[in-house]
Amino acid sequence: MNKKELIKNFIKEVQKTQFVPEYCHNLKGAKDKVYYSGPLMDEDELTEAIDSLLFGKWFVSGEKVFQFEKEFSKTVNQKYSVMVNSGSSANLVMIAALKQYFKWTSGDEILISVVGFPTTLNPVIQAGLKPVFVDIEYNTLNFDLDELIKKITPNTKAIFVSPVLGNPPDMDRLIEIAKTHKLEIIMDGCDSYGSKWNGKHLDEYAIATSCSFYPAHHITTGEGGMVSSNIEEIVKLARTFAWWGRDCYCVGPANLLKNGSCNCRFSKWIKELPYEIDHKYFFSQIGYNLKPLDLQGGIGLAQLKKADRIHEARKKNKDIIQNILSSIKGLRFPTKHGKADVSWFGVPVICESFNQKSKLVNYLETSGIQTRNYFAGNILLHPAYTHLESWKNYPNATNVLGNVFFLGSSPTLTQDNLDYINEIIKKYEN
Repeated sequence: MNKKELIKNFIKEVQKTQFVPEYCHNLKGAKDKVYYSGPLMDEDELTEAIDSLLFGKWFVSGEKVFQFEKEFSKTVNQKYSVMVNSGSSANLVMIAALKQYFKWTSGDEILISVVGFPTTLNPVIQAGLKPVFVDIEYNTLNFDLDELIKKITPNTKAIFVSPVLGNPPDMDRLIEIAKTHKLEIIMDGCDSYGSKWNGKHLDEYAIATSCSFYPAHHITTGEGGMVSSNIEEIVKLARTFAWWGRDCYCVGPANLLKNGSCNCRFSKWIKELPYEIDHKYFFSQIGYNLKPLDLQGGIGLAQLKKADRIHEARKKNKDIIQNILSSIKGLRFPTKHGKADVSWFGVPVICESFNQKSKLVNYLETSGIQTRNYFAGNILLHPAYTHLESWKNYPNATNVLGNVFFLGSSPTLTQDNLDYINEIIKKYEN
């Protein structure tokens, strides 16, 4: 019996007791408690975590993380990836790496939706770049490409795309805009892992992409994030920023090599000194410490094996729930482009008024069905960002705060959960 079989037998014994791990509340049969999301996990993830803790060579980022980076890269058809401790950190080091790689200077402009999650916007500001906001369109809830074109200036360097709940904008048109104006496309893919355009992963249309492994997201490692790119130097820079600013890029087994990946670990890295120093203690950037734990890499490897099942469940659940909600008068749902194959993060709902949204959200929440806002709505209304620009310039973004919310399309939803949602909606009075 090998060590993993031993761990699995231990888990089975624990499951026979009252101390059954609740991998997901929905799987426990509580049909009248419908969570907007949750991790689809079983003994495979727990086995990997325990194996990493008990038998791993290194508690923090090590060989499991290295393996996960390689396997994850394959799933999005990218050559290189670096894992960090969250999707937010992935955005942070990705933007820092891109600024360094392209030699962008402070004040260079990045086009970005005025609606979204703060950690898409924050790294742009933290890198000393200038966010240029674009209002959204109601058809997809993504930024309005007509408005985006109007915001391009000689200082514009990139378009930061964040597909809404996994649903991309018209990527063909966006790519054409980027080519015409010589702009880079950056992808915040934290909500859109598994989504495709014209048969290709969204990552393939961007210079670099972030991903999040928060428990609400498509796959999870508890917390965690990834930066992926086909350009090795971008990922090396992202790793440097995530690893204290250290220039050394050795990972996994390469850490055991006497001369490292560069084959000159002990060299005259500091030109001002006459002697050699260890590359592991040579710092080329002002960085952070954003490393994940090795057990997170192990959990990620187990999650990747479930990815196809998760994507199909999210698509199916989105269609079922949207069909149930469509019986309510006045509700609309964002459109999906014909070339888009969306792994839905949730089921977006557009109400005809704030009163309708308030009434429906209150009814669902009281019935035990969780809802979520369309993130920050117009982010310029929030105290942290009011100094950037007037929120009044973005009317559609303001309206979504009052009119838009979403339900979950989690793969953990059971048939009982879906039947319960249907039952509750049938009782709803318009």
